[in-house]
Amino acid sequence: MNIKQILTTVVISAVTAVTSVFVYSKYQQNYQPLSSSQSQLPVNYAGLLSGDKLPGGPVDFEQAAAISIPAVVHIKTKTNPTQTNNQLKRRSPFSDLFGDDFFDDFFGGPQNNRVQEASGSGVFIANNGYIVTNNHVIEGADEINVTLSNKKQYKAKLIATDANTDLAVIKIEGSGFPYLLYGNSDEVKVGQWVLAVGYPLTLETTVTAGIVSAKYRFLGINQRKAGPKGNVVESFIQTDAAVNQGNSGGALINTAGQLIGINAAIASPTGTYAGYSYAIPVNIVKKVVDDLIQFGTVQRAFLGIRPQANGDEQTDSQIKEGDGVVIGEVLDKSAAEIAGLKKGDKIIKLDNKTVTTWTELTGTVASYRPGQKITVTYIRNNKENTVTLTLKNSAGTTEIVKNSVLDKLGADLETLDAKKAKEYGIEGGVLVKTLSDGLISDQTPMKKGFIIIRAGGKTIQSVDDLKKAIETAGNTILIEGVYPGYEGVYQYAINDLRSEP
Repeated sequence: MNIKQILTTVVISAVTAVTSVFVYSKYQQNYQPLSSSQSQLPVNYAGLLSGDKLPGGPVDFEQAAAISIPAVVHIKTKTNPTQTNNQLKRRSPFSDLFGDDFFDDFFGGPQNNRVQEASGSGVFIANNGYIVTNNHVIEGADEINVTLSNKKQYKAKLIATDANTDLAVIKIEGSGFPYLLYGNSDEVKVGQWVLAVGYPLTLETTVTAGIVSAKYRFLGINQRKAGPKGNVVESFIQTDAAVNQGNSGGALINTAGQLIGINAAIASPTGTYAGYSYAIPVNIVKKVVDDLIQFGTVQRAFLGIRPQANGDEQTDSQIKEGDGVVIGEVLDKSAAEIAGLKKGDKIIKLDNKTVTTWTELTGTVASYRPGQKITVTYIRNNKENTVTLTLKNSAGTTEIVKNSVLDKLGADLETLDAKKAKEYGIEGGVLVKTLSDGLISDQTPMKKGFIIIRAGGKTIQSVDDLKKAIETAGNTILIEGVYPGYEGVYQYAINDLRSEP
């Protein structure tokens, strides 16, 4: 090949390259990638994008974990065995027929002679030591100990509990504690990332991640503690974040580190995590916590309706719902009746928030107090209507309800004098001075002069001790005590503690 041919080849190659670059650059100016224009996306992508935002990259949980770990505490409880003088013997209801020692001899003696220990989690909701946890974490405990993530330990006192929502508030002395900010559980979306923070299986602080898999779940577990007459509230956030025993009372947070729920339960055939966990929405939590701290009991609001029963045998639900809640009954003198709601009306919104199920409705109302106003949107005769009503309490008023749990007993109670306690050979107790109409006289043969020494498994040495024991007992409590001059410890079961007046 001569020089002329080589030069010709080089020139042709150069011209070809320049032309290719020129044509490509012109093409790129007119070309827009598919992902940069939402309007050009295939229809099966609809709904994946929001505004100008493309699907994000990997979610970073580090900041949320760092915020939440110091604010979540380890709660350990101790429940003491029955403490009675050696001269006192526990009376069995069968003792008159078989003798006092029959069941002890047959079954190997008393079983309540060991300290019972349990553990769970809790969350600081203020810098002055207030902690929210589950009622079932501290129920029946004689001693509550709190360990922080920095290993510092404190003794906690019980402030108040609510079996209907399975929530409790305890407090440790001090200030400057790290605490979590409340989020908004109404804004939680199915599919969003969440973190569960707690102390499962007696381990150190543990963080697990998952997504919200459902909202407004009703499980029926609070009914066991509150009793059949309790006004239970269950509207759980369901997630697939791993939660185990010990996580109860811990935090469910969003990726911003805000508290959106209190972990309370798992769905499992084995008792350990098997896929689903449940948290109490923070909008319910913060209202209940505020009530317990301010008033000692929950100020529960009611619309004053009952849902229509479901006549469709093809569904498991006993309530007719799906695109709203159909009213089956309007209670007399209730907020609903005063506002003009009627049987057959279908409630579809509360304060402009869509309501499709009875669980959603009760969960929303549970975040309000009596006396607050709420707008109710309903359908009657195929026409949409909106009315504003003032919520009431169970007594049909808007007044603040104080904790009157002792009043329900129908007894004049007095802390036993220390000298008398020593004379009777007991550590202390509460004297039943007189009895009137109430749960005790209605349900038991208890007589005046009875001295209460234990209630709900707790040692009782004052009226305040008895009040706290009843507050944490759910719907039923076992009261134990003695009659001066008589041998034996007598037991009386009191029911319907949570029934409304």
